[in-house]
Amino acid sequence: MISEDELRRIAAWSNDLTPEEFEEARRGTSLKAYGKGAYVCHVGDRLESWTGVADGLLKMSTTSRSGKSATLAGLRGGAWFGEGTIIKNEARRYDLVALRESKVALMRRQTFLWLFEHSAAFNRFLVHQFNERLAQFIGLAEYDRMLGATGRLARNLAWLFNPILYPNNERTLTISQEELGLLAGISRQMANQSLARLSELGFIKIGHNEVTILDLERLARYEG
Repeated sequence: MISEDELRRIAAWSNDLTPEEFEEARRGTSLKAYGKGAYVCHVGDRLESWTGVADGLLKMSTTSRSGKSATLAGLRGGAWFGEGTIIKNEARRYDLVALRESKVALMRRQTFLWLFEHSAAFNRFLVHQFNERLAQFIGLAEYDRMLGATGRLARNLAWLFNPILYPNNERTLTISQEELGLLAGISRQMANQSLARLSELGFIKIGHNEVTILDLERLARYEG
């Protein structure tokens, strides 16, 4: 069972719940650790829990019948996902792998459905969540065909700072060039060159294994 402080830290949506709803969410949520490279789930798995990232970095991806892999989303601390799978009670349609040592929050399906049925605040959160994820996947289908390496990296990086999915005001993320390359589907060397280009444009500031966003709006629209 997760602590009250921990749930508030990793789940911004929990702050809008009533005391009864918050306690129900807390009692139904636990934490599990995953090492670098470990799979949280594979395509076809049935997980009886809604999932959040407490700490670390995950990659959501899928592989076509021809063997081509595509990243659907990068997920950092504060991200919650898989609500559609829980509501429809179906198997996962994606692989989920930890790109570094990560801690994942698991909310029991029964708890999720109770909140879904009883909490107006929780449902408002889910509506915003669905809208943003839909926009993300539509954008993925568009830029995967049209953008070069730097554009793909820019879009993936911008999504890690989406103000709806990550409502805190943080603008600096600890992330390596290797991890960014894995999210964008490019090599570490190309990620390095792309970061340098985005820095030259004034969109980001590069530190040691960290990136600070200076202009999120322009970064999200970049098509280079």
